[in-house]
Amino acid sequence: MDKIKNINGKLQVPDNPVIPFIEGDGIGRDITGPSQKVVDAAVVKAYGKSRKITWKEVLAGDKAFRKTGNYLPDETINAFKEYLVGIKGPLQTPVGEGIRSLNVALRQSLDLFVCLRPVRWFKGVPSPIRYPSLVDMHIFRENTEDIYAGIEYMAGELDAQKLCDFLVKEMGVDKIRFPESSSFGIKPVSKEGSERLIRAAIKYAIQRGLPSVTLVHKGNIMKFTEGAFKNWGYDLAESDFAEKTFTWRQFEKIKTEKGRLDAESALENAQKEGKVIIKDVITDAFLQESLLKPYDHSVIATMNLNGDYISDQLAAMVGGIGISPGANINFMNGYAIFEATHGTAPDIAGSGKANPSSLILSAVMMLEYMGWYEAAEHVYDAMEHVFAKRKVTSDLYAQMEGARLLTTSAFADEIIKNIH
Repeated sequence: MDKIKNINGKLQVPDNPVIPFIEGDGIGRDITGPSQKVVDAAVVKAYGKSRKITWKEVLAGDKAFRKTGNYLPDETINAFKEYLVGIKGPLQTPVGEGIRSLNVALRQSLDLFVCLRPVRWFKGVPSPIRYPSLVDMHIFRENTEDIYAGIEYMAGELDAQKLCDFLVKEMGVDKIRFPESSSFGIKPVSKEGSERLIRAAIKYAIQRGLPSVTLVHKGNIMKFTEGAFKNWGYDLAESDFAEKTFTWRQFEKIKTEKGRLDAESALENAQKEGKVIIKDVITDAFLQESLLKPYDHSVIATMNLNGDYISDQLAAMVGGIGISPGANINFMNGYAIFEATHGTAPDIAGSGKANPSSLILSAVMMLEYMGWYEAAEHVYDAMEHVFAKRKVTSDLYAQMEGARLLTTSAFADEIIKNIH
């Protein structure tokens, strides 16, 4: 057993790494064990006895509160810091407690500034769109700023009145229509926060040979926050990645100076050279484009609230959040927590109805992050076979004709049978 380390910005993964995991609340206890069995089987198939994960349980949520009186013990955060890479089931936000969200607390305490949500379709999974096979996107959602900063003031309270007075009297703001009954929220968007997210997205596209990075924003209205995000993204691409990218801003400049034909020729040459095309789309337009022309977008870099909307819409396009994986990563220090993206679903906990696919696929993302690509590919391949045979859990069974209903554990066992 050994620890994953980050040496000079690169992960050093031993053959027997310790991976801390949080079981989670509700259906977390149903899906965690089966997911680990799938991962272990894939690792054995790929590497025999030469590699193995040692799972180390750490506590958070209701289980932690029952045992320690604390929903998020310091020992849990310290374990993720010590071992760098971990995974978690869904956690329920405690009611009436000081922690606004356990998930947010974990992300902020480890500065996990990227919420990475890859979206792909598995053959056989029901989809509301005509050609779900065209959906292959990777969402980089900023995880520490925007609404996640949590800077809010409730109408009628003293702090809200103080802020309102400051805005009106000191800043000369005259557009607060109902100042006495207004609540306020502040969304910080920094150059540093934007650049580190966009840099991670561009590097990801370059490393994986993906064709484009789309900066999704509402800069037409919020010019100094979301508009700045877009501009900082273009600046970064043109300064730090000039040899490997071509931006729409460059395209527009060439079109203005030399004409459309020269601009289109420059874009075509950049694509032939394998450069990543950096473009931007207004948020509401993107939500439409992702449905009508999903093939036009590959990696998406966006702020927190936009990323929330986009992640759920794209997940719905390929079968729902039940089969949508996710990760929270700091690509600078190496910290990463992979997670199920759905809720705790306490109403079906213990019934065998839960779909473990989100957590399984998040574990596959973890394998890829560790560089264990062969094991990851085994799981992808096996899941394709199982879905193609229409062997599914209850959430998908209700949507598929001729499907065979499996319990949570039976579904995981079926994936293991198809690892070959």
